[in-house]
Amino acid sequence: MAVADIEPITARIDPIEQRPPLVLGDATFRGITETVSRPIEWKPPVGWYVVLAISLSLLSLLGVSIAWLFWEGIGIWGNNVPVGWGFPIVNFVFWVGIGHAGTLISAVLFLFRQRWRTSINRTAEAMTIFAVMCALIFPGIHIGRPWLAYWMLPIPNQMAMWPQFRSPLMWDVFAVSIYGTVSVLFWYLGLVPDLATVRDRAKTRIRRLLYGFFALGWRGSHRQWLHYERAYLLLAGLATPLVLSVHSVVSFDFATSQLPGWHTTIFPPYFVAGAIFSGVAMVVTLMVFCRVVFKLKGLVTLLHFDRMAKLMLLTGSIVGFAYGIEFFIAWYSGNPYEQFAFINRAFGPYAWAYWIMVSCNVISPQLFWFRKARTNIVLLLIVSIFINIGMWFERFVIVVTSLHRDFLPSSWGYYVPTLWDTLTFLGSFGLFFTMFTLFVRFLPMVAISEVKGVLPEAKPH
Repeated sequence: MAVADIEPITARIDPIEQRPPLVLGDATFRGITETVSRPIEWKPPVGWYVVLAISLSLLSLLGVSIAWLFWEGIGIWGNNVPVGWGFPIVNFVFWVGIGHAGTLISAVLFLFRQRWRTSINRTAEAMTIFAVMCALIFPGIHIGRPWLAYWMLPIPNQMAMWPQFRSPLMWDVFAVSIYGTVSVLFWYLGLVPDLATVRDRAKTRIRRLLYGFFALGWRGSHRQWLHYERAYLLLAGLATPLVLSVHSVVSFDFATSQLPGWHTTIFPPYFVAGAIFSGVAMVVTLMVFCRVVFKLKGLVTLLHFDRMAKLMLLTGSIVGFAYGIEFFIAWYSGNPYEQFAFINRAFGPYAWAYWIMVSCNVISPQLFWFRKARTNIVLLLIVSIFINIGMWFERFVIVVTSLHRDFLPSSWGYYVPTLWDTLTFLGSFGLFFTMFTLFVRFLPMVAISEVKGVLPEAKPH
């Protein structure tokens, strides 16, 4: 019998830990394996094909947009004087931010021994990798000659050309590529025991060979577990500072400039908090659908959503505080250009974007002060989508409002994205959801071995 029951968050207390249980229903080793393996071994529901078809349609838009960009050049975008950075940098920062929650939930919470992470960490890690893939597209196609993107890497060559290491954009290349590499290693290492479980249950030779190849000969011996847990701990320790460093480096793209609205020291912590905020919101969005479609209500319980809602409330409050501090710094600096930039942000031509940002990021998470809101799945889904909309607008506001009215009023302008800007952005969602849809079909979306570790049977007596 699979894990499928639902109970209120405080319906019962674990007799050993004196806390609400992390797994409900048929909380046995076999029940967990059956529940997680079902989407891999069974024929997928119709809804899976529908989502895959929609995702592939959006992905085709990305392919067409990039092909046209290669043919025609970046003049097809709305980037121009005075807004030389538009959708590409907005989308890049947005997707990098989405990727932050995966490492936070997997590595940081692992080091702090937060056992509630076990039901959601695998999905969060996969989301991180797919988000980083989407993020890397935009700087890659924004450089004008994308077929020479490898010039950004320090590769010895006969032209004696070398990357400009003083450029914050180069810092992005190293920060994001290192983050992506460590995230893939961390995700794959955690998958190894579960891949072996799927291999042992496989009913066809092809599946046995494929899963067996990637399971690296895992047999679950005591020696293998010792090596595995040591490597997992080391990678968690390596990945944790990356959570802070990656988006801090991304914020340097703006903070190291002299432009009013960008040149501020609060950007690194503000960007990190915002990234975790948007990443957790995306995890909630994905987990709500996975929970319903694949019947994971016993594994991904209301307790998990309650904890994630608290994370969103905390990081959302930090982001709201940062919005206020930005205005205070602008006023306290006595710099008229800085003061104008923020007044223009809130009451200028892009005030609509600013107030959408504030409404979604500051006001909507305040509902999570109430437990009923934190455990209401429909409300969680709506607020998490609002947060992601608001976080995209946050990047839009930062980039566009500081550029469209700079030091010279004669050069002021109004940035309007083109159709190709919009299609490329929508297409990146196609890539993200295509990868995620394939992930939930062919790989365990919940860490089987880790969830079993939180059951009372797994504790030493």
